[in-house]
Formats: sequence, C-alpha cells, structure tokens
Amino acid sequence: DVNGPATNEVFRYLKKRAGGLFHRDIKWNFTKFLVSRDGKIVKRFAPTTEPANLEADIRQLLKK
Repeated sequence: DVNGPATNEVFRYLKKRAGGLFHRDIKWNFTKFLVSRDGKIVKRFAPTTEPANLEADIRQLLKK
C-alpha cells in the first residue's frame, strides 16, 4: 500500500522526506523517486514519466 494506515514503510519514508508540495498522498504506485546514496530524496517523478526519461537525472546523481 502507498497510502492509508497500511502504507508500506518505504512509501511512508519517501513521502515524509519529500516534503514541500509532495508531502501528500501518492496518487498512483508508479510514482518514482530518485534517492541519493545517503537516503535523501533528489527528485520525484510523476507516474506517467517513462523510465528512460530518468536517465539524465540518474547519470547526474551518479557523478556526485
């Protein structure tokens, strides 16, 4: 589960750490989060974002 009382701990963590405008329910479980090696949320992507469109952001993060 991504919302409600049975929310999986991973999604609970992601929603809490995303903060700001994104500190709310996840509308669909295909929402994507880019997380740094130290557990910080770098970016949140809409469920409709194609995985191939994350490549540039992932490559940039791997350079750090």
